[in-house]
Parts: sequence; structure tokens; C-alpha cells
Amino acid sequence: MGIYPTDIEQAAAAILAAYRDRGWMVATAESCTGGLIAGALTEIAGSSAVVDRGFVTYTNQAKMDLIGVSASTLNVFGAVSKETALQMAHGALMRSDAEISIAVTGIAGPGGGSVEKPVGLVHLALKSRRGVVDHREMRYGDIGRDQVRLATVRTALDMLLKAAQAPA
Repeated sequence: MGIYPTDIEQAAAAILAAYRDRGWMVATAESCTGGLIAGALTEIAGSSAVVDRGFVTYTNQAKMDLIGVSASTLNVFGAVSKETALQMAHGALMRSDAEISIAVTGIAGPGGGSVEKPVGLVHLALKSRRGVVDHREMRYGDIGRDQVRLATVRTALDMLLKAAQAPA
């Protein structure tokens, strides 16, 4: 058994198998998960055939410097927004050799939330070189920092698996 819960390890293994079969690589752009998605994928031996790279962009400056999120997007919509998540996914894809990127930005807690953007709000975005774009706004609730982060990993892995199962 690895460091992740069994369901996460099983989902990661399924993604690696599906992406390996298609000859695809994946890139991650993570804020609130701090690299946990890339970690779940690389927990499995042989993941280097599928995982190209991961960007941990916790600060706004890192989002701008590493993956090209625009200052205006951050100023107008905030770091935790659909717009920022979509730009993160785009930037990770353009700065990698991956076929698909997944990006997450949210408020894991325990602090940092507001009425408009409560603790547990996470935006996830997936982008493919084939033009596939997916976005999910999740409101996990104030379930604790660890649980928000793990729930985000589960959702991201679900999005990656669904992308692999779509017709080519």
C-alpha cells in the first residue's frame, strides 16, 4: 500500500494504463493541492511513461511566471476562479509535451474563505491538444483541509480518466 488511499491509487493506475495505451502524457498545474495530483500519479511505478511534468503554482506570482496566467485575470476574477483554472490548464499544456493538462485552484481552509468564495470551493480545468476543455466548480464544504485536498485529487483523477475514455 502506498501513501494515498486505495481508491486514489486505483484511479491513478487506471489513468496511467489508459494514457499509456493512447501514447498520451499529462501535465498538472496545482495550487491548493500542492502537487498531490502529480504525486498520486507518480506513486505508481512506470508513471514516467505518462507524467510529463507538474507545476505547483501556489502564489499568484508563480501562476504568472510559470504557466502564464495573466495579471488581469487574477485581478478581475481572483486566483480561485474558473478563468484562472482555465488559464492554468492552458499554460501547463503549452509549457509541456503533454496531450492533456489538469489544473486546480481553490480554498482548502481552514481560513481564507469568504461568502462569495467559501472554504471548500475549488475550480478544476482540463485541456487537451485535441481541443477538449472541461471545467468543474466543486463546493466540497468546510470538511477540513486534508479532506478538501483529497476530494480535489479524486475529482481531478476522475476528469483525467473521463478524458481518456472519450472517443479519439
